Amino acid sequence: MKRWLVDTGPFVAYLDRSDSAHSGVAACMDGFSGQLTTTGAVVTEVMYFVSEAPDGPQSFAELLVRARVQIVDVLQPPRIAAAAALMKNYADTPMDFADATLVGAAEQLGITDILTLDRRGFSAYRTSKGKAFRLVLDA
Repeated sequence: MKRWLVDTGPFVAYLDRSDSAHSGVAACMDGFSGQLTTTGAVVTEVMYFVSEAPDGPQSFAELLVRARVQIVDVLQPPRIAAAAALMKNYADTPMDFADATLVGAAEQLGITDILTLDRRGFSAYRTSKGKAFRLVLDA
């Protein structure tokens, strides 16, 4: 089964019809029949960004359930330490915590296809084995 990692931006754009990326993201997500995977850090970011929209958090929660999104646990101390090390390595890009957890999830699960609006970051980031990410919106 095909699997994609999903970053914060696409979730927010999917839920916000006024977002300039909405139509492209919606077409991509609605046309995908594989497994969407994200991290708890991404979920936290999305909840923050949609918190002021009417029914924003509820709509996001329903999307996660409806799409059967796999949420990877990244909040154990060793994974947090690994994410912090990645953030230090990519400080010039920069890399935030959610991005670092997605790179960690990529390594853990062997997934390098990512649905993201952060082309700059995920074009630069690499797994510990040097694998590049494939930006599915650009494919």
